[in-house]
Amino acid sequence: MIERMAVNGKASILEAAGEPAVVRDIIVDSPGPNDVLVKLAASGVCHTDLTVKMLGGSGMPFPIVLGHEGAGYVEEVGSAVTHLKKGDPVVIAYRAPCETCPACLRGDPRHCYMALRPEPRITRASDGASCSQVLRCGTFATHTVVHGKAAIKMPDDMPLDKACLIACGVCTGVGAAMNTSPVYAGSRVAVIGCGGVGLNVIQGAKLQKAKMIIGVDVNPTKLQWARDFGATHTVNAAEGDSVAAVRKLTEDGWEGGVEFAFEATGIPACTEQAIKMLTYGGTATTIGFPAETDAVNLNLGNFDTGVYWNKAALHVCHCGDALPSHDFPLLADLYQKGELNLDQMVTNKIGLDDVEAAFHEMETGDVIRSVIIF
Repeated sequence: MIERMAVNGKASILEAAGEPAVVRDIIVDSPGPNDVLVKLAASGVCHTDLTVKMLGGSGMPFPIVLGHEGAGYVEEVGSAVTHLKKGDPVVIAYRAPCETCPACLRGDPRHCYMALRPEPRITRASDGASCSQVLRCGTFATHTVVHGKAAIKMPDDMPLDKACLIACGVCTGVGAAMNTSPVYAGSRVAVIGCGGVGLNVIQGAKLQKAKMIIGVDVNPTKLQWARDFGATHTVNAAEGDSVAAVRKLTEDGWEGGVEFAFEATGIPACTEQAIKMLTYGGTATTIGFPAETDAVNLNLGNFDTGVYWNKAALHVCHCGDALPSHDFPLLADLYQKGELNLDQMVTNKIGLDDVEAAFHEMETGDVIRSVIIF
């Protein structure tokens, strides 16, 4: 009989609404039957983690272990887990299909209503309080426990400080263009917001062989990033009407507009702009994380940009509608073939104590991703 023991570790934790993230000692118990214990090697600092902090925990009970963009090595597997073993390099997915919801039962796991979650296994060492895990992951930690199907094996030679980015920013952006609203070859694409997710929408559109990819942002640095990641044109929205600029760039004798417009900011007005950028029959996709009270106003009747006469469609992207077991290895393969740029996404490498500084820089600085190295 194998003796199983708890692991002592550290994690960046939110302890109460309105307070900064702090590093605390944690105790991580052995995984449940369907779960795995992962020793983290790297974790990206995603804007969603900052959003959880700014929204007072987003409904999760405190204390909360932050982080959901992690990669590491399997330390221990539950008794029912057969596809992984100790030492396997993995990326942690926050959307492992549940296999029981209506979408899964009709054979559409990309639109799973729920995701498999691990049994509670992480406690704060000081008082034994059970810790919530952001998006069922909790990767701002030396160790975490996740459902076995949420740990996706990587090639042995895949660098985990790059692989961790696949877990959210990369699969969300690339997946938006490949899965949520599949861009077709020769189409025109606009991407509003050229941060981490938007840059990966650009990469996804490039992989799908779009003929024109227009990056839209107010920050000149991010517009240069857009060009670096594959944008053929850029529009500085701080200098004028970005809708008019995109429609002018795409003027083709048919009133202009793009077949696909992606909003990657979470700003409601940008969703409205995305719809107005469409050509007839085009598709706008909203990706950014909205607040509970956010709303958009859609014009129906304008002949050029109204939803009705322009026959516009609006899609919502959650995590690129990813099927992690299929998509994560595919994205790793594209990186290893030199077709997906992950190296330039890592702006800063930081320690676990630097999470608050990374949050601040995310709001005020020019950063694509800070990556925690364990």
